[in-house]
Amino acid sequence: MAAPPDAPTELDDITIMARSEQRPDLFAVLYERYFDPIHRYVAARLGTHIADDVAAETFLVAFRKRPGFDPAIGGVRPWLYGIATKLVAQHHRSETRRLAAFQRTPVHVADGGHEDRVTARVTAAHAQGRLAAEIARLSQGERDVLLLTAIADLSHQEIARTLGIPYGTVGSRLSRARGKLRTALGGVNPLIGGSDG
Repeated sequence: MAAPPDAPTELDDITIMARSEQRPDLFAVLYERYFDPIHRYVAARLGTHIADDVAAETFLVAFRKRPGFDPAIGGVRPWLYGIATKLVAQHHRSETRRLAAFQRTPVHVADGGHEDRVTARVTAAHAQGRLAAEIARLSQGERDVLLLTAIADLSHQEIARTLGIPYGTVGSRLSRARGKLRTALGGVNPLIGGSDG
């Protein structure tokens, strides 16, 4: 989906959404701005094999729902992540299977490099598999908040808007999720990234 040649790409998201009511082709500007980050988020949640379809479906749903978009409740970016998160939830069984397969993935050491490097790679692969298994055990709400923080790098306020939950719930779910992962991984801090604001 390419933006029309005369599309005012310098306009902010809210203005483009409003104008796309009269000029639906302007929605392509938002597609170009946000498709890649939405695709990365979906790919991290469900795997690359389904990310193209779910990311495209996110924009199809957004295009259809744009008349009901309310700029008073937040920006276009968190709104799109909210749609993507709901579509991911519909594919939850696939996500759970992917995390389980990720846990079982064998460690490949092809370089035959230095012994310390090999040991570090084996340890990292083992921790990664354990992390995937523990993420799969989190509740859907905890997993959504955790992955919107880690993958999409949304702020707590954006996550609250994305999921339609109170701001304080974001912090408590994130804290619980991190605590569960930290305990399961023997005190290792499992997650970095995300902002508070």
